[in-house]
Amino acid sequence: MTTTGANAAVDWLVSAAPDPDACRRAWERNPLGVALLEAGRCWDVLIVDGALGRPALEVLARGRERPGPVLSDFREARTGFFVPPGTTARRLGTGIRGAGPGTWIVVPHPGRATGGVRWLVPPDGSGTLTDPVALELALHTAVAAPDRGR
Repeated sequence: MTTTGANAAVDWLVSAAPDPDACRRAWERNPLGVALLEAGRCWDVLIVDGALGRPALEVLARGRERPGPVLSDFREARTGFFVPPGTTARRLGTGIRGAGPGTWIVVPHPGRATGGVRWLVPPDGSGTLTDPVALELALHTAVAAPDRGR
């Protein structure tokens, strides 16, 4: 990610913070390079098991539209897809957790190596989010893949 791209991504992410300057300072001061951001304002996050999330992301990546930002922890135990606000109020299936209004998530600084959590698809600053219907279809496709679990 270029410095300009990282700056646009930072600007977009901090727009979700109640105090954007405090969020920027948190990224600078936190030794892990992460900050807490409130979900439900600019985006929700759908969180799935990493063993399902990675194949679903591969399905999404083959589609016509670029997926929105996607997070993973370094053990790849969980994958979080940024989706439009309000999605968690409507779409939670078995094994899917949602971060929506009133919840906070750990977000790494885009464009920097961080500890504990990383971007699989970093934000680009445009506000692109993953389409929940496309994500649902990708999850179904990933579950039904004949080589899943091998």
